Amino acid sequence: MLETLANSIFGFVLAIGILVTVHEFGHFWVARKLGIKVLRFSIGFGKPLLTWRRKNDDTEYVLAAIPLGGYVKMLDEREGKVPEEEVERAFNRQPLWVRTLVVLAGPVFNLVFAVLLFWVVLVMGETGLRPIVGEVTANSPAAEAGFVPGEEITGINGKPTPTWTQMLYQFASSSASGNSVVIETRDKDDRLQKHVLAFDAIGDMAEVKDPLQALGIKPDLPQAPPVIGKVLPGQPAEKAGLLPGDSIVQVDGVPMESWIQWVKYVRKRPLVPMQLTIEREGRRMELELIPQVVEADGKSVGRIGAANKVDPALRAKYRVQYSLGVLEAFPAAVVKTWDFSALTLKVMWRILSGQASLKNLGGPITMASAAGSAVDAGMVYFLKLLAIISISLGVFNLLPVPVLDGGHLFYFLIEAVTGKPPSEQFMLRGQQVGLALLLSLMILVFYQDIARLGG
Repeated sequence: MLETLANSIFGFVLAIGILVTVHEFGHFWVARKLGIKVLRFSIGFGKPLLTWRRKNDDTEYVLAAIPLGGYVKMLDEREGKVPEEEVERAFNRQPLWVRTLVVLAGPVFNLVFAVLLFWVVLVMGETGLRPIVGEVTANSPAAEAGFVPGEEITGINGKPTPTWTQMLYQFASSSASGNSVVIETRDKDDRLQKHVLAFDAIGDMAEVKDPLQALGIKPDLPQAPPVIGKVLPGQPAEKAGLLPGDSIVQVDGVPMESWIQWVKYVRKRPLVPMQLTIEREGRRMELELIPQVVEADGKSVGRIGAANKVDPALRAKYRVQYSLGVLEAFPAAVVKTWDFSALTLKVMWRILSGQASLKNLGGPITMASAAGSAVDAGMVYFLKLLAIISISLGVFNLLPVPVLDGGHLFYFLIEAVTGKPPSEQFMLRGQQVGLALLLSLMILVFYQDIARLGG
């Protein structure tokens, strides 16, 4: 449990630190390139932990104590007296197009960074399970749409779905539009089929823990036998005496027929002693095993620190490696970033208009949990999470809310239309409204986080 908490904290701080640096560097880099004097470039808020200056550099670089944001302080006559010889380098003296580019740079850098991350992920490739339909629940949306066991889902609304992860992403993206979803499949006889799911039959996916269950689809998962393939040192499996090659015959008198059944049994029993009957080299033995407790999806579950023995035939049938070439991956990364940006806006609009549940919102606790899980899962998953959060940060900052970058851009739009900037009183009122909205949002997302932790 402590290890999981440590991974969550580490993953969260690392993710936020990277994304804040990218965002603020966008403002900093463009401001410097356009001749504006930058006084301070800070990662984090609060008390400075580390400060330094480079030789012949006007900027003070700061690493501060609270890693939940950052800022770029520029020379500005509205914030203090500016020497006459440096007035031309003040932010407020710049033409409208220059100020617009500086403010826009932060969100744009987040989106460009997401493209780069997705490009790396697509080139590295990711391994997943083929989206093969196992069972179809009677009278479910999937059954009414004509799904049958054994079909492999190949695409949604014309976009390929080589893995279950890709399938769920494309499904969420398509269903958020509020329109019907067309799912393409290939049946056992290699014939292409199309199934149409009406939006009314899908509903709000945030209201259910398992979208596939809501659709009435059970994945066809590899039914590997319950045979130990690898034992991690220092973990409960090793302490109990389990060895690679051991076959789990039964647990507490319950016969074990597959590795999935065994994993589910263990997950439900953190810190609960279990009596195992195993078979080793033709002989049966009795062992006692106590799973350790770990946090997963906000719940305490059992884990023993062992992996199953891989069956090459099952691997070939169910497992797929999805990757693209270096050149081919770039336009795909751009499209993926665009899709996630559009999905973020769709979800925001549906929440504001009351069409989607507030359960779509997540705060620092949810982000930390996701970051910890991504750290555990490996580099590819962490980079994907980083890309998604970067997109959310970029899109959110473009909203026309005072105190956000989008609020400043809104003021610039007023200036462009009227020929003069808004009055200080108008902007002050806007700042107050913006702060109130952000404070309300923070309270709401923390409430959602706590509600999730409470089950």
